[in-house]
Amino acid sequence: MPIKVAIVEDNDEIREGLALLINGSPGFCCVASYASAEEALAEMLDEPPDVVLMDIHLPKMSGIECVARLKERLPQLQIMMLTVYEDDDLVFKSLVAGATGYILKKTPPSELLEAIQVLYNGGSPMSNQIARKVVEAFRHMGRSSQETENLSEREMEILSYLAKGYHDKEIADTLFISVETVRTHLRNIYKKIHVRSRTEAALKYLGR
Repeated sequence: MPIKVAIVEDNDEIREGLALLINGSPGFCCVASYASAEEALAEMLDEPPDVVLMDIHLPKMSGIECVARLKERLPQLQIMMLTVYEDDDLVFKSLVAGATGYILKKTPPSELLEAIQVLYNGGSPMSNQIARKVVEAFRHMGRSSQETENLSEREMEILSYLAKGYHDKEIADTLFISVETVRTHLRNIYKKIHVRSRTEAALKYLGR
């Protein structure tokens, strides 16, 4: 079964381009596209997709508010922000609202499709620039914090390379482990940050 993807994007050209990319790629299917958060909320609840690509700045209700409302009704829904913005507040507000991934629109098509696959499989894909912001905010809490202590030595090691902007393969080559092992560690790290640490880190970051 192909991964069912829905798009929430007010720019017609971008929305149609994403739909063409997804429908033209084996293993993926664009089941719906919406030009506003209101339209998505009105229609998506009846037939939820597997993954949602969400823009942040929409005409009326923001993408961040849309994420929060969708997650209230569909807690298992996987949502990835797809945006041009690297603004710290927007990144963390999106994560707090319930987004599980955050990818920049300039991401190459092949990497976008890979990110959708990773999200569908339980991971938390992020552009390198965004991952670095998450890691830096996470570090801001201090290595002695309870949240940091939940990570293994290997996970902290991988986080340090992630903070430097290393790609999965570069981390694997540096640590002499497989790319899949790196991705497994990253899934565990993101899960720990999301469930126990990421929301707290985001709230502390926003409230500092």
